Amino acid sequence: MKHLMGALALVLIATSARAQVGHLPENSPYRDVETRQELTLFGGRYTAGQDLIGVAPRGGPMFGVRYEVHVGGPALLVARWARVNSERFPIDPTKSGAAAQLGRRDVSLNLADVDLALNLTGQKSYHHFIPVVNVGAGIATCNCTIKPDPYTFGTAFAFSYGGGLRYVPGGRFQLRADWGNYLYQLKYPTAYYLNNGSGSAVPPKQARSFWKNNRALTLGASLLFFR
Repeated sequence: MKHLMGALALVLIATSARAQVGHLPENSPYRDVETRQELTLFGGRYTAGQDLIGVAPRGGPMFGVRYEVHVGGPALLVARWARVNSERFPIDPTKSGAAAQLGRRDVSLNLADVDLALNLTGQKSYHHFIPVVNVGAGIATCNCTIKPDPYTFGTAFAFSYGGGLRYVPGGRFQLRADWGNYLYQLKYPTAYYLNNGSGSAVPPKQARSFWKNNRALTLGASLLFFR
């Protein structure tokens, strides 16, 4: 980790140095980003990791808002909220076969997190582009209970990480594309493991709780402000 951070620091120093030498200011591919904060509206697609029996919230259209503030050097503090128009397929574990299937139900999954992001070219764009990476943590929540299915999602702790590309043409607006991953834990209820004469809903060796990766790809438009 120390070697990785050291290499990243050298890249940032090198890119900053290149912005200062080798080009006249008016011909340099680097441009200072003078604004310190941005507000982004974004939308895209959320792809949920697969669970064994398919009762957890699935993927779907995603939209949300992102606020970030420059805190020094290449670092930014990011707060995000997103909503996924999801679905799930509840089951009745006391029944078997087609009788156990309760059909498709629409649900809403909400994701909120706080991240530390790094502009890989510092507070400068290169030909109007800035590559970024981010890592953070937050929560995922869904009111997904559908009787008689005993499964509940509730509120789960979630890690988040990802990267993206900002397009900063100048002025107060920018476009951006981001890829991210939300890692949170799913828990199956005890009732899924009970043998009621028709067999349990999941194999007995399946863990009751497990972590899964859930990916998101979004496009956003931003307002830049406060120099």
